[in-house]
Amino acid sequence: MRKKQFKAESKKLLDMMINSIYTHKEIFLRELISNASDAIDKLYFKSLTDNAVKLSRNDFKIQIDLDKENRTLIITDNGIGMTAEELEKNLGTIAKSGSFNFKKENADDENTKDISVIGQFGVGFYSSFMVSDKVEVVSKAFGDEIAHKWISQGADGYTIEECEKADAGTVITLHIKEDNDNEDYSQYLEQYKIDELVKKYSDYIRYPIMMEMSHQVPDPEKEGEYITEINLETLNSMVPIWRKAKSEIKAEDYNEFYKSKFMDYTDPISVIHSKTEGQATFDALMFIPENPPYDFYSKEYEKGLQLYSNGVLIMDKCSDLLPDYFSFVKGLVDSADLSLNISREMLQHDHQLKIIAKAIDKKLKNELTKMLKNDREKYEKFFKTFGLQLKYGVYANYGMEKDGLKDLLLFESSNNEGYVTLKEYVGRMADSQDKIYYACGESAEKIALLPQIDAVKEKGYEVLYFTDEVDEFAIQMLMEYDAKHFANICKDDLDLSTEAEKEAINKKNEDAKDLLEKMKDALDGQVTAVKLSDKLGSHPVSLTAEGYVSLEMEKVLNAMPGANQGVKAQLVLEINSKHPVAEKLAKADEETLKKYTKLLYSSARLIAGLDLANPTEFSDTIADLM
Repeated sequence: MRKKQFKAESKKLLDMMINSIYTHKEIFLRELISNASDAIDKLYFKSLTDNAVKLSRNDFKIQIDLDKENRTLIITDNGIGMTAEELEKNLGTIAKSGSFNFKKENADDENTKDISVIGQFGVGFYSSFMVSDKVEVVSKAFGDEIAHKWISQGADGYTIEECEKADAGTVITLHIKEDNDNEDYSQYLEQYKIDELVKKYSDYIRYPIMMEMSHQVPDPEKEGEYITEINLETLNSMVPIWRKAKSEIKAEDYNEFYKSKFMDYTDPISVIHSKTEGQATFDALMFIPENPPYDFYSKEYEKGLQLYSNGVLIMDKCSDLLPDYFSFVKGLVDSADLSLNISREMLQHDHQLKIIAKAIDKKLKNELTKMLKNDREKYEKFFKTFGLQLKYGVYANYGMEKDGLKDLLLFESSNNEGYVTLKEYVGRMADSQDKIYYACGESAEKIALLPQIDAVKEKGYEVLYFTDEVDEFAIQMLMEYDAKHFANICKDDLDLSTEAEKEAINKKNEDAKDLLEKMKDALDGQVTAVKLSDKLGSHPVSLTAEGYVSLEMEKVLNAMPGANQGVKAQLVLEINSKHPVAEKLAKADEETLKKYTKLLYSSARLIAGLDLANPTEFSDTIADLM
């Protein structure tokens, strides 16, 4: 036996492996278990063509043993094992992957189609030095008579010597470091911690991962006392639910998996289970929750799907797989086609990830479309909870996603028959109607009281009620639906009149030109115009806006954090030409006209849901006129 040095500038490179590549020290267990799984895969592959292999698939296993007293963690597999030459090549040369070479050499063999070796870079083994100051590897290659032991304490080098081992396979012994002020290495000698890490990262390794587990059980001979019972238990599930045939899975299975995996106490409202093949091959299992997560509207909330590569957890939340408008979706994606970085902790952002994300987006939209069509009650329940996200999706990114989301939107309306889609609205439009009418407000009840509502309804037209702050912004981004433009009934350009009616109201405004100009002057720049209107039904007064910024937009933009109240709608005060108040104004003296004008303007602001600049003046004016 003689000491050897690592190849490839060992000290510098190994130091980088230990201290730079991996974010979390606990990753070491995932890496070593993955290597053990690869070794078993290779022997299983050999068993398909070599009768000398006496093990069946059910005989393969990975075992973990803990020894607190000697501070060792041992991982044993009964896989293909390594010769002295392979130990030298695979462990003596950093970044030399035996698994990658195996996969490459057998790429054309039909028998390997079900074999998914995990290792790619040949660096995972060295993560063991993050938690141990000495590593021993005893391995016996299948078919060899002699076993070999590889020992290293880190960058100083390693030794290889012959040793005794009965069967093929590999035993890795980690001598766990002593604790210090910054690190609790002893946790990796605790059963609960190893159990937790196996379930987190390696739950779906296809071979059983076994460990002796101790439990306190009632003493059969002494009532009220307990004894410690030790059993060899399988820690991992092995077969992921998403790789099972849908016919084998009951609704309760999906629900239980969701609740245990994603820490929810209610069943999901919908489950999407799919397998996609093509440019990117992947399994997906996604859930739409019934309720938003407790932190959904907080800064701490992180969107994303769990990402697996061949059943091994790579990322707990891959945000790139979900657009913001589907941030509420929970679930996972498992793919062998991902280009991972060297630590397998993160993705290299390439076209494969984009293909998967695009496919997931399409699947979710299709699922919601199907729910809307086949189970309206369930969809409306979903929309009440998460519909706001879809509306923001229409508005975000300059409307890039609007076409895929517009048919998923729901609104209340003057029809008073529950929610309506844009498609349904257009489908029942009156023959004489060429626009989609809407109004904005805090609630459907308050919108229904707007003066303009009566005039629109009298024409037989339906009005969509926009009660969310983002609604009008989203619709402005959408611009039109089915070649029908949107029209805010609270804008001054609302056109509902016949040619004769237009001519009549224009004449009334012309005749009252001086009166209306005096009223505008009385408001001292607060409005751009005062007009007589024939579209207010029985209501005396209303505020409308001209230009792009509506009344609702003014309220929303000025309520945003950091707003300086600088956004102003160009307001128009409209007086109902058919209401007695119009006649009263025409007969008022100049001083009284000013009071009437301010009173009407303040009333119109209250109706529109706007604040009064001077509530005291409003109250005094009412008292004075009384």
